[in-house]
Amino acid sequence: MKITIGTFNLNNLFSRYNFKASIKSLKKGGTVVEYVFEDEENFKIRKFQGKLIKPKNQKDTEKIAARILEMGADILAVQEVEDINILKKFNKDFLGSKAYKYVTLIEGNDPRFIDVGLLSNYPLGGITSWQHAVYDNETREIFSRDLLQAEILNEKRTKTLFTLFVTHLKSNFISYTSPDADKQRVKNNQKRLKQSEVIGRIIEDQTRPDSKYILVGDMNDSADSLFLKGFSDYTGINLHNALENMQETGKMNKTKYPPGNIFWTHRYRVSTGNYAYNLYDQIWISPALTGKLTGSWVARRKSVTGDGSDHDPVWIELNL
Repeated sequence: MKITIGTFNLNNLFSRYNFKASIKSLKKGGTVVEYVFEDEENFKIRKFQGKLIKPKNQKDTEKIAARILEMGADILAVQEVEDINILKKFNKDFLGSKAYKYVTLIEGNDPRFIDVGLLSNYPLGGITSWQHAVYDNETREIFSRDLLQAEILNEKRTKTLFTLFVTHLKSNFISYTSPDADKQRVKNNQKRLKQSEVIGRIIEDQTRPDSKYILVGDMNDSADSLFLKGFSDYTGINLHNALENMQETGKMNKTKYPPGNIFWTHRYRVSTGNYAYNLYDQIWISPALTGKLTGSWVARRKSVTGDGSDHDPVWIELNL
């Protein structure tokens, strides 16, 4: 049985805020309407840093849907999704006849409301959120978003095929208002290191040496980074980088990326005219699955600036 598993950062898949309100007054002949919000059950407004969160526009939403359909992954982990409602709506309205059978998402820790979720054509078993995990004796939750753990079942629901861990690690973003960019960069990297260490420990605790499991997500760092060593080089689980021999599908209209380098999914502007290309989106598999890996791919964007997302999706094929 061949099965494909992918991961894709959907880049702010936010919903449009619909609400009910009563009109308190309308000046005769005028155009000013005063809306009164008295029942909190009838409206929902989310803000980040004092600004209303805007929905993803129709054109970009259609683009990420087209890219997902082109991948055709049986199981797809996603990042930067507002909530379960928008993920279900996206699945139904934009993936159409190819909509996934099972959709799951648990609200995480991010103040910008970007969560990790899962789309699957295989039944799901137990779903666990590790959003409240902490690092050592610290009291604050370590995950900026979450580490989502899901059991992937066979079609008859008689056994677990493998366990999937989905995450989205600390970003490299540094605000232009930061008083000390270098200090903030070190802080970001250290948090990502702590997150990777907690992931390594959780996976070790939740699995056995012969277990089949996969770790996927937007790691916001390169696969060989020292700040991912908490899971990538953790002897307790011995993960294998399933994308080390990946192939490239599709082609950008303008080949501005480094010649011969296909091992990237995210393009970041370091300075004017200077860009960094990194394999932020990753798939790691357990020793029990390394002999079952039959291929891995990255679906290249058409536009260098991105087609609905500033990330490119990656996926693997396993013969189970």
